[in-house]
Amino acid sequence: LHVLHPHHPVRHAWLAGFCVTLSTAIIMKTSPKGIALIKEFEGLRLKAYLCPGGVWTIGYGHTVGVKPGMTITEEQAEQFLKEDLIVFEKAVNNQNLSINQNQFDALVSLIYNIGIGNFQKSTLLRKARINANDNSIMDEFLRWVYSKGRVLPGLQRRRLREMKLYFSNE
Repeated sequence: LHVLHPHHPVRHAWLAGFCVTLSTAIIMKTSPKGIALIKEFEGLRLKAYLCPGGVWTIGYGHTVGVKPGMTITEEQAEQFLKEDLIVFEKAVNNQNLSINQNQFDALVSLIYNIGIGNFQKSTLLRKARINANDNSIMDEFLRWVYSKGRVLPGLQRRRLREMKLYFSNE
């Protein structure tokens, strides 16, 4: 096995006379600290409800396939959370950002709440691509506190916690 480009994120190597592509991208997963943050702010609801954004929701903020009157068990809520995390972790990992675990957890929590599309169009992501440690990213977290044009105190608290986690070294 001979690697041609040792410092590039995508490496090419010769293996048995064939050129193969090796990926060195690190696939990050949400830590227990990140999961606890999401659970704290989403809360556990075993009966479907309309969130402030007008979306039917159940469990820990799960929205896919939720209908009025739907009920689930705590075990189902945990399973939905695991499935949802896979989607949101992939959305962060696909950005190929140079970030640490706290930054990853904060971004997954943010996306869990604002959605992948909003994250992908955000100034926060643009700044993180340039410099993940840019202090102006703090202000970008605080822009995501509105629902239907109104500031929600719960979103303010959540964004402050995500911002503190993002810039924490602990």
